[in-house]
Amino acid sequence: MASVTLENLAHSYRPNPGEDNDFALKEVNYTWEDGRAYALLGPSGCGKTTLLNLISGLLTPTHGRVLFGDEDVTASSTADRNIAQVFQFPVVYDTMTVEQNLAFPLRNRRMEASYVAERVARIAKMIGLEADLKKKARGLTSDLKQKISLARGMVRDDVNAILFDEPLTVIDPHMKWELRTQLKSLHREFGHTMIYVTHDQTEALTFAEKVVVMHEGRVVQIGTPKELFETPAHSFVGYFIGSPGMNFIPVTVAGNIIQMGDRTIHLAHDYGTPSGELKLGIRPEFVRLTKGDGLPIRINRVQDAGRHKFVNATLFDTEINIAVDEGCEIEADMTSVNLDAEKISIFCDDWRIDGKSAGHVEGSAT
Repeated sequence: MASVTLENLAHSYRPNPGEDNDFALKEVNYTWEDGRAYALLGPSGCGKTTLLNLISGLLTPTHGRVLFGDEDVTASSTADRNIAQVFQFPVVYDTMTVEQNLAFPLRNRRMEASYVAERVARIAKMIGLEADLKKKARGLTSDLKQKISLARGMVRDDVNAILFDEPLTVIDPHMKWELRTQLKSLHREFGHTMIYVTHDQTEALTFAEKVVVMHEGRVVQIGTPKELFETPAHSFVGYFIGSPGMNFIPVTVAGNIIQMGDRTIHLAHDYGTPSGELKLGIRPEFVRLTKGDGLPIRINRVQDAGRHKFVNATLFDTEINIAVDEGCEIEADMTSVNLDAEKISIFCDDWRIDGKSAGHVEGSAT
């Protein structure tokens, strides 16, 4: 196993890239720590698979280097990088049994038969394939075939890293939860460096210790699920993480005072006088419906989502979402909201800015 370092790494599919927009992957510098579990998260086309393919060796970067430990592997083939890969669609040998599929990477490296048998049995038990070991892969469901792919990716204990490219896309929702749980158990058991590509925030946040959020070819934040939720570095992170995502409201800022519509709000932090497009960001969980004491809203609709109700409302010409406990009655005179002042973020040209303490502010922004 090894750490994976990306040094000034960038890639373009164009022959002579010049502008920033020519690059499918903008420059990134980061070290993936040995033995940690990471997720690459973002919508389709954001550069996730490009980055994964640069790490695996399927692509050679336009510039920059990839290092496994202290070894520069930028020009090395995928085979020479000693990694395991699991792809979106299951890759299995239909003429082999499940047991033979799992054993193939080990027998290909001429491992001792006793070790192969022990390792296959151990992985099959952990991923729930014990009852299927003697079955031919041909004719098995796509769920079981993807289990085979996952197990075969995990069966070697000598790889530098295991890379997963949207491995649960073809799996039904119940099985997805089961396999994520099993992958986390396998990671705790064996301690491989794992990098998991997905567009599903639930998969990313429940699997990874750190999540790499990508937007338009750029890494916009790397952090724990808690950091991404509480302190998004970019408005895209606030929007993409959470369901529904963060609310964004245009404001003007002067020190610890923001102007929203015809209302002035005092905050706990001094933001100076930033120039650019300024937005207040706050998550629906930190907006509270009130009866007349707060910022005026107009309720548009209410959606019952089980444990919560989500209220869509208009605040100073901007639509916002409000999370309300399931048992709360939405009354006709609830025409205002309070914002939790401690949970407000300020964004300038989409990037979060930090303020200096301006003293404690009691209560909410109203």
